[in-house]
Amino acid sequence: MRPNEPISVSVVYALPERQVVVELTVPAGATVAEALEASGLRRRFPELGAPVRCAIFGQSVPLTQSLRTGDRIEVLRPLRIDPKESRRRAAAAQRARTR
Repeated sequence: MRPNEPISVSVVYALPERQVVVELTVPAGATVAEALEASGLRRRFPELGAPVRCAIFGQSVPLTQSLRTGDRIEVLRPLRIDPKESRRRAAAAQRARTR
């Protein structure tokens, strides 16, 4: 790949009932924030708001992160429940079933 050649990336936003994948071609040196804006996901999903957290292949990255060809940018949703509380509830439910 030449230094100024455009690169291909994906921007993904997963909801409980569906997943939206936007394939993009962006200029070399583009950032996560630029790809997110180009994807149009903020317009389609106003609940994203700001600030948005993103990951590339599951690794949290800053919005200023430069992209490489083939990167999969994942838009992270805020947690609805604390993971520890979720485990407590699951354990309590399991105990209740075994009684």
